[in-house]
Amino acid sequence: MSEKINVPEIFGSLVFDDEVMRERLPKETYEELNKHIEEKKPLTFEIAQKVASVMKSWAVEKGATHFTHWFQPMTGITAEKHDSFIKPVGEGKIIMNFSGNELIRSEPDASSFPSGGLRATFEARGYTAWDPTSYAFIKDNTLCIPSIFCSYGGQVLDKKTPLLRSLQALNKQTMRVLNAIGNPYDAKSVTVSVGGEQEYFLIDRDLYNKREDLRLTGRTLFGAHPPKGQEMEDHYFGTIKPRVKAFMTDLDIELWKLGIYANTEHNEVAPAQHELAPIFCDVNKATDQNQLTMEIMKTVAIKHNLACLIHEKPFEGINGSGKHNNWSITTNNGVNILNPGKDPAENKIFLLFLAAVIKATDEYQDLIRASIASPTNDCRLGGNEAPPAIVSIYLGDELNAIAEAIISGEHFNHVEKTVMKSGVKVIPRFDKDTSDRNRTSPFAFTGNKFELRMLGSSASLSSPNVVLNTIVAEALSQFADELENASDYESAMNSVIEKAFKEHNRIIFNGNNYSEEWVEEAKRRGLSNLKTTADAMVAYLDAKNIELFERHKIYTSEELEARYEITLENYCKALHIEAVTMLDMAKKDISPAVCRYMGDLASTINAKRAVNKEFKCELETELLITLSNNADRLLEASNKLSKDVVKSETFTEIAEKANFYRDVILEDMAKLRSYADILESNTAKEYWPFPTYTDLLYSVV
Repeated sequence: MSEKINVPEIFGSLVFDDEVMRERLPKETYEELNKHIEEKKPLTFEIAQKVASVMKSWAVEKGATHFTHWFQPMTGITAEKHDSFIKPVGEGKIIMNFSGNELIRSEPDASSFPSGGLRATFEARGYTAWDPTSYAFIKDNTLCIPSIFCSYGGQVLDKKTPLLRSLQALNKQTMRVLNAIGNPYDAKSVTVSVGGEQEYFLIDRDLYNKREDLRLTGRTLFGAHPPKGQEMEDHYFGTIKPRVKAFMTDLDIELWKLGIYANTEHNEVAPAQHELAPIFCDVNKATDQNQLTMEIMKTVAIKHNLACLIHEKPFEGINGSGKHNNWSITTNNGVNILNPGKDPAENKIFLLFLAAVIKATDEYQDLIRASIASPTNDCRLGGNEAPPAIVSIYLGDELNAIAEAIISGEHFNHVEKTVMKSGVKVIPRFDKDTSDRNRTSPFAFTGNKFELRMLGSSASLSSPNVVLNTIVAEALSQFADELENASDYESAMNSVIEKAFKEHNRIIFNGNNYSEEWVEEAKRRGLSNLKTTADAMVAYLDAKNIELFERHKIYTSEELEARYEITLENYCKALHIEAVTMLDMAKKDISPAVCRYMGDLASTINAKRAVNKEFKCELETELLITLSNNADRLLEASNKLSKDVVKSETFTEIAEKANFYRDVILEDMAKLRSYADILESNTAKEYWPFPTYTDLLYSVV
């Protein structure tokens, strides 16, 4: 029996949500605000003024002294500039005030944010503007107002604006399709529902602080494999350790205060790895909430003397972390259009939208890959722990059988659910699902939604959802063109569905995406395999893709080129920092430590032979030879990497520079690491200059 509880009442809500607005705003203002949002009309200054007054009073009651337009620039993290509510009124007196103008917009300096050439260096002005479709909240005694961010010239400089534009495009084309078939759901609008499952690592903070690579890059650039990794498969869903459980409890409370309802938490596959899954909500709020979640994870971890690692591959040789993006289309009256129902073969609307997703994914697979591209995610994709860089769709047994029946023109025989029998009489019986779940698929249908599993753990949810929304909107617009002009929309629906399944069947794969056989099969099918960010980002410059984004008013060609430049520049900068950090650690930490150990080994050999010349000293000698040889190789690899890092700065074209990092610098780094890891495996523990994998992965109890 369920019991309703008031979470905000228990923990103290810090969100200016719908319930607060309904309670505090004048009724006519509240209704007018919602009407403008639902009808997607610009808010008037009068509404903003009334909302600002109430929002300020509420925030001050909660202890806020400042406000900020909280936005998401192209840095991958959030940004904020704090202003006080205090206003002077003369004679040394002040009042607490917050105007409608201050709510609507602000002017942060845009000169130091990535722009990809959208503005000149001397053009500093930028604008943030309130997004009323996402809730304001209080963080660190500051009222945070979710906002978009653009340049003085109006070009998009953030991740929220294109997401909101893509929602408009998907809503428009979905409603065209629904209206063309009689709008059986009586929908007035649709939105996208998303749940971002967040994976992360927790390690001891004192050990974290002793690793320069972790502090500067978020991952270990050196590290010999520990004696025990994840071979025993004993960590996944295992008992949560007390220190981790205490962290999770505090994290839940802090998230719940902000209206982020963490629903599921558990140990993940790798040692020290965990996962949090929130209750799903509309994609705009979900994106804001996930950015907050990553930030709060790190701050709560500090309170428990832990370090939260959200890098996609913090440790070589064990699983990295992803962020599963669960995507579905929902009407304003709560109907999930991607819910197949009890008889999906007869649910024509579901099949129509399923066909749209399949068509969109096949035609724009390069954009999906580009949307999740980053140097950190390159470390994870295709490593027998995450989907490969090849985009494909998993439908499951039942839907795949329906697809095959549609393609062949044969009748589909409905699959009856079977009862699962445990063989233990006291265990209740339950129905078996009609399909399994393929955890190797990059884009899998999982019951009533699609799960994009390629997204990296540190990434914003925005970019992949901008692409998914836009490419599905494009497919639906083509469907709408046919349906709106059809004399018999039911026949037209059948024709559209059949055509999409036949023409785009190559993108459907229900097997093991981790296998080498699939790589070869995908190549035979003509699917792209863009292994690195340097390979993938070219999609943003493809004429077909530029035309797509411009047609749906998501990006201009100028804005797309800027994103291409920013992403590749970030790729080069991230790898540059990693390379220089490796050189720093090799020179200042590893080499001196190994030299000390070799010196002591040589002293031991000399001391023993001084006692008796017949002593063979085989152990010390063999160790010394191994260490000396690999120390020499370490020096050679360091010199090679150092020269190539200098050479990388000579490239003026960003594509050439990115390709050089991909082809040369990464190979140099791998060689340097290989010698360092051999040295670690042969150096006495007390000499090694920083915590090992065993220390890092197994210290939290």
